Amino acid sequence: MYTLNKIKVIFTFLIIISSFTTYSQSNIFKVTLDAGHGDHDFGAVYSGHVEKNIALAIVLKVGEMLDAYPKVEVNYTRKTDVFIDLVERANIANRANSSVFVSIHCNANKNTSADGTETYVMGMNKIASNLEAAKKENAVITLEKDYKRKYEGFDPNSPETMIGMKLMQEEYLENSISLASKVEDEFEKIGKKIRGGGVKQAPFMVLHKAYMPRILIETGFISNPVEGRLLDSEEGQKEIARAITNAIIRYKNEYFGSGPETYEVVKPSPKVADKPVTRDTATPVKNTADTIKSNNVNVQSNSDTVFKVQITAIGKKLALVPKNFKGLDKISVNFENDLYRYMYGQTADYEEAKKLLDEAKSKGYEFAFITAFVGGKKVSVQEALK
Repeated sequence: MYTLNKIKVIFTFLIIISSFTTYSQSNIFKVTLDAGHGDHDFGAVYSGHVEKNIALAIVLKVGEMLDAYPKVEVNYTRKTDVFIDLVERANIANRANSSVFVSIHCNANKNTSADGTETYVMGMNKIASNLEAAKKENAVITLEKDYKRKYEGFDPNSPETMIGMKLMQEEYLENSISLASKVEDEFEKIGKKIRGGGVKQAPFMVLHKAYMPRILIETGFISNPVEGRLLDSEEGQKEIARAITNAIIRYKNEYFGSGPETYEVVKPSPKVADKPVTRDTATPVKNTADTIKSNNVNVQSNSDTVFKVQITAIGKKLALVPKNFKGLDKISVNFENDLYRYMYGQTADYEEAKKLLDEAKSKGYEFAFITAFVGGKKVSVQEALK
């Protein structure tokens, strides 16, 4: 005779097998994107910067970028300024049978000098700052109708309640950490500060009921004057969105297979700590410090500061002719980490680089961005401007 616990185990096993079969048949990688807060829940508000609006803007940009990849399906907890209960956000991801759940937020602090990003997975880390972050995000449940019954007496202001929450779906923890690590890796590439030196664990209610690898990203501090303006800008949001997109695709490629490449969107570079990549030994691997070849450009490694506009990065080698790049000429290419990175133009003048960026976008390369080299070595634009 089966006990209740045995039935639960069998039921869970069947769900896992069913999910695996569904994925195998459709070969679709499903991403649920969650924009924190919404409607009467504004989140943090500082100097006119509103968390709910910024989170939604970044989520929509991530979704648009992901849509350019084949066999990636994007699902949203909200696409407009509406209020969604925390448990319903997780349920949306569960009903969609999502491969990953990514919740996006902004941070804030009375200390307006605080800055940087944080990436969390579901866990019971008792570090005070982590618990404080979870309490702040979990407090939204008090805005929900009948929240005491729905959350079984959960009190977001009680440390005992926070610590007492049980860690569920432990089998997803390792994969969640893998995805979160990739997010932080991509943030570092664009010069973002990583607070706390790595992935953090905290008991976020929005992650608690999601039955898949899931992470929560604090994209920066809107309370910081500089970071707040950046997060509330179109370019700043695209930069953050591109990094998150790259991390998600890197995770997909590692755990679900890479599949065919697309043409328009900047693709990620795997970090050294990730799974080893098997390369075709017949193809020479060049670093950004090597000579960058093009049809009209030849930048040697002893050059000074050079700005270029990266328009795409794909796994396919293309002839450097205008017809392959929507009419753009002066295209350079660099093969790095299994990807051909195609860049438009070259200038030592940052203002001129911005004009090149506008030109690339006018041709349809919406997610193009400026990249910089000093002495042939790729650096952040901020470092080059210094």
